[in-house]
Amino acid sequence: MFEAPPSEYLVPFDDSFRVNDASTTPQTNGHSHKGRHRRNARENLNKLQRVLAAGDRRAMLLIFQAMDAAGKDSTIRAVMQGADPSGCQVFTFKRPSILELDHDFLWRTTVRLPERGCIGIFNRSHYEEVLVVRVHPRLLAAQKLPGEINLETIWDDRLKSIREHEEHLARNGTVVLKFWLNVSRKEQKRRFLSRLDNPDKNWKFEAGDIVERHHWDDYMAAYEQALNATSRPWAPWYAIPADDKRYMQARVAEIIIASLKSIGLRYPQPSDENRAAYASARAELANDAG
Repeated sequence: MFEAPPSEYLVPFDDSFRVNDASTTPQTNGHSHKGRHRRNARENLNKLQRVLAAGDRRAMLLIFQAMDAAGKDSTIRAVMQGADPSGCQVFTFKRPSILELDHDFLWRTTVRLPERGCIGIFNRSHYEEVLVVRVHPRLLAAQKLPGEINLETIWDDRLKSIREHEEHLARNGTVVLKFWLNVSRKEQKRRFLSRLDNPDKNWKFEAGDIVERHHWDDYMAAYEQALNATSRPWAPWYAIPADDKRYMQARVAEIIIASLKSIGLRYPQPSDENRAAYASARAELANDAG
């Protein structure tokens, strides 16, 4: 199975990750987030995506989770800018629909998984069920769960389901990469004010954003438990500093590229039968007067 590329931002697999120790600001020097390096990253991703599509044996799933204003949308745009749109699928998961609530909590993301040869991108994901719903357990009432809801066990049960689900995906050829864009409370405040002060950005702000901000500590506790429970070599979490967007985007791109390089992608080799057919076609075209 796929194994996580090393990174200073890789969430360990031994339950030792602590949110308070995770930096929201860059921890490395250099200029790999500057213009030339960004262009090189886009070119590399474009080339690797083409080989992924041609091979048609693997898929990649990118999961982005973060507090509001951390930069999920802009990171997806920046990192995937050089990719072929026909080989990417982006889904944003907000409040579940009536249909989605009539299924188990993994259903709505499972039906949107990328097919082989494609890169799937989840802006929020099944992790909302152990983050938002954990912070606001009243939301469970709409999920039509059988029997009594035990708040002492349900989150561990869901995290176990997620772990097993992602391991199944990895065994069957999907590279699962998960990014927690770790923005500070101070930087979130600055970005919220920027949205309020700029009429062109007002549409990005919702009154509910402030309500969720009041639950910051609860969210941090939920993130810490979720990342510890589900960061595994075959489905790693990366806690990326998000206060500097350019830096964040560069680190995400590096990890995606390193992951694609690590799985030995190559163009499919033609069989002897294919080669014979190519030779015949070449001869026919060479003798074609047109």
